[in-house]
Amino acid sequence: MQFYVYDFSRFVDLDVGADGLFVGYKGLSDYWTDKNRFPYLIQKGDAYAGFALVRWIGSAPYSHYSMAEFFVMQKYRRGGIGKKIATQLFDLHKGDWEVFQKERNVPAQLFWRTIIDEYTNGDFTERLEDGKKIQRFKSPSSITH
Repeated sequence: MQFYVYDFSRFVDLDVGADGLFVGYKGLSDYWTDKNRFPYLIQKGDAYAGFALVRWIGSAPYSHYSMAEFFVMQKYRRGGIGKKIATQLFDLHKGDWEVFQKERNVPAQLFWRTIIDEYTNGDFTERLEDGKKIQRFKSPSSITH
């Protein structure tokens, strides 16, 4: 998580504390206890290569899955692992989805637009809201949660 926050500090105002670490991710432990949160560790062989945090948001105006966080370590990027894991997660969690990126995080926007466009054959919407680009789509053969 420290590597993720370090990477993300290019887009938001985050600094390390006196101990040299970024503040912990609020609510991370909930991903192992809350039935509507799903943590995934990404591995390349025996090595840890990143993680994904998925949430089920069952509220108005509509219920959907959200890619809360997604991180692939630098040395594993551009090798297809991010695309592979993202599409596996979309397939695993059938239904409506929203994936969002900070408006300033142009590399993430390109990554997600490309993957979602290919995954949905272009059947997705995108909007700008509260400083975030948000892609909305449905995984094929969707079933309700």
